[in-house]
Amino acid sequence: MPPQLCFFVSIAFGLIAWGTVTMRYIWPKLRLLRRAEALRPLLILHCFRFVGLAFLVPGVVSPDLPPAFAHAAAYGDIAAAILALLSLASLPRGAGVALVWIFNLWGSVDILNAFYQANNAGLLAGQLGATYFLPTLVVPLLLITHGLIFRILLRRQSDSALRESSKSGNTSISDAALIS
Repeated sequence: MPPQLCFFVSIAFGLIAWGTVTMRYIWPKLRLLRRAEALRPLLILHCFRFVGLAFLVPGVVSPDLPPAFAHAAAYGDIAAAILALLSLASLPRGAGVALVWIFNLWGSVDILNAFYQANNAGLLAGQLGATYFLPTLVVPLLLITHGLIFRILLRRQSDSALRESSKSGNTSISDAALIS
């Protein structure tokens, strides 16, 4: 199998595997939590995006790694990590939700921009060196969790309260329909 095909198949399998884990284990737990509590573990995960700085480290990546891709991915990821940390710190307050929106928009666009830069620069999978596992293993998880964050931000606050009351058995039939 050609290396580029292996690369794209790995990304696809990463999306499928993380999507399955998310649907079976992560979302069922997060959907029961209040907004701030559901966002916290997702934001903590994104605090690790500093790992993207590895795209700038000689010896970790090939010297042939296109600089346009490397710089966009690395600096975009560190900015996303900083925004995730700021969001996490301010989450209990009203400004926290606004910061989460800013983080999530930035982080999503950053990943899409990295894909664009890689394609535009003609990135070859072997040029990633040791960072090969970032776009194949980590990025699919980050994309899925960005989707979860959007879903949590867009859901009504009252949904969280209904979920809380459903745990104690105080829901009506119409409330139960909203929960699922």
